[in-house]
Amino acid sequence: MKRSDRLIGLTNYFLNHPRTLTQLTYFTDRFDASKSSISEDLDMIHEMFQYEGIGVLNRVSGAAGGVEYVPAFSKEASSSFIDRVCEDLQDASRILPGGYLYMSDLLGNPAIIKEIGQAFVSAFQHEKIDAVVTVETKGIPLAYAVADYLQVPVVIIRRNMRVTEGSSVSINYVSGRSQKIQTMVLPKRNLQEGKNVLIIDDFMKNGGTVSGMMNLLEEFKATVVGIGVFAEAEDEEDERMIDQYTSLIKVSNVDYRKKHIDVHRGSFYE
Repeated sequence: MKRSDRLIGLTNYFLNHPRTLTQLTYFTDRFDASKSSISEDLDMIHEMFQYEGIGVLNRVSGAAGGVEYVPAFSKEASSSFIDRVCEDLQDASRILPGGYLYMSDLLGNPAIIKEIGQAFVSAFQHEKIDAVVTVETKGIPLAYAVADYLQVPVVIIRRNMRVTEGSSVSINYVSGRSQKIQTMVLPKRNLQEGKNVLIIDDFMKNGGTVSGMMNLLEEFKATVVGIGVFAEAEDEEDERMIDQYTSLIKVSNVDYRKKHIDVHRGSFYE
């Protein structure tokens, strides 16, 4: 096999198997090449991954060692993507009653979801994460996009108990400014105790939902190492129920009657 063919095969493998430690013997057998040739190929791929700002190849020595692709996306690349999303979201026709934005078309686009996942990975790539947690329903595709790069499971908090998921833990929480009491449910089998978790949410106003998720996760003795919010409503009159979070987009000056809205970069880019 030519080196150019081998490089394509290796690159394809790493992009489809992030954070998977693979022994060099697997590649020598698969591509019928010597360890020295494979090692040189890995050096070239590592340099190109760094140049493109998409991650690195980590090598682990020893009998149980190998090489793994660790996604690490550049903040600069994600900022240009977020700018395009902000421009799209400033369309006045997206304004919904109550100060919300219509984003279902974006959250249903696999290409956009993938880039949002990369932006979140760039924000939390240095954290030790065992699971990505979200609440149904619109945050689910975002959570899966992040979890795919981190190679960790997705834990979905439900609004209602399901018989098919066994015994569960449920809590009541206050939903932000409306002060409405709502319920969250998480099956005991979905998350082991003592895990490090990353919370991902699609839209946040007062932070009541995220605060409820944190209270529920305390029942599992989980440590919340990060909170990622795709879009947050920036309103000086509202007091946040949480203060430590990272947003990709900020929405402000929403006027449903005048059809006016401002959308700009979130806290991650400030």
